[in-house]
Amino acid sequence: MKAIAYYHSLPITDPNALQDIELPAPVAGPRDLLVEVKAVSVNPVDTKVRQNVQPEGGAAKVLGWDVAGVVSAVGSEVTLFKAGDRVYYAGSIARAGGNSELHVVDERIVGHMPKSLGFAEAAALPLTAITAWELLFERLQIAEGPADLGQSLLIVGAAGGVGSILTQLASQLTGLKVIGTASRVQTREWVTALGADLVIDHSLPLSQALKDAGQAQVTHVASLTQTDQHLDQLVEALAPQGKLALIDDPKALDVTKLKRKSLSLHWEFMYTRSLFETADMLEQHKLLNRVAQLIDAGTLKTTVGEHFGTINAGNLRRAHELLESGTARGKIVLEGF
Repeated sequence: MKAIAYYHSLPITDPNALQDIELPAPVAGPRDLLVEVKAVSVNPVDTKVRQNVQPEGGAAKVLGWDVAGVVSAVGSEVTLFKAGDRVYYAGSIARAGGNSELHVVDERIVGHMPKSLGFAEAAALPLTAITAWELLFERLQIAEGPADLGQSLLIVGAAGGVGSILTQLASQLTGLKVIGTASRVQTREWVTALGADLVIDHSLPLSQALKDAGQAQVTHVASLTQTDQHLDQLVEALAPQGKLALIDDPKALDVTKLKRKSLSLHWEFMYTRSLFETADMLEQHKLLNRVAQLIDAGTLKTTVGEHFGTINAGNLRRAHELLESGTARGKIVLEGF
């Protein structure tokens, strides 16, 4: 089967950073689905793994943890899906990625694809939807429902992949006042269209930008990028006993700064359930099915920002380069081989 992989961690400008190769077709285990990959999207995790994980023993490493496709075959213990089902999922960081014609994935982290979307639009959703949902409802423990409880959420990096779906979830499914950050005209317009009540510029001091916008403090923060750079401002912006959740990888984080206000710190890593095969791993299947229902009902919309054409090494290198520039808006998708 066709696949895109790398053999050495290289700068994305190197033609060998990602290569078109041929690999044997994978075989589904007892709880696995064998999926014919129709579309993929690209995430920061792809660039981080490529930059930092050297393949072992000269083997090819396949990236890609957002897939939409069709079930080709099922393992002997599969109960949730059948051949022919259209599915979408983010997969497991502990297994090969989905930048290949065929892919195997545990059924417990797979959802039925939204009926109203094509494969490319669906591929934009799984990783970011799972991350945003778990961050909002499980880590920050925000109540679902429209009641105004006087709570507010600042989303740092609201125009990115996770931010684009988190902004929608918070504005559509909760009573939160939603404040997003974006620094360019295009991204500010994007975040506003996704439902943010306010948009502020994260190139300015955040606590002052909030005050200038009439928001003295916030009760919750979702820091999706450059947490170490913004930490002092986030602590200043948070109300006493507020909650800070993050998904990025700060080089250092002085948590003693949170003590004076009794702030709580929450990490969200959507691969935890699949990596450790937790007892509640099935929650990601349920979550993706719920998101599909919300998409089909028109409550949420896909967050495609760019369509980069067919799934090949050249197009994936372009996608990695755009993500590494920090200027991507929404999700980058690729479709077909």
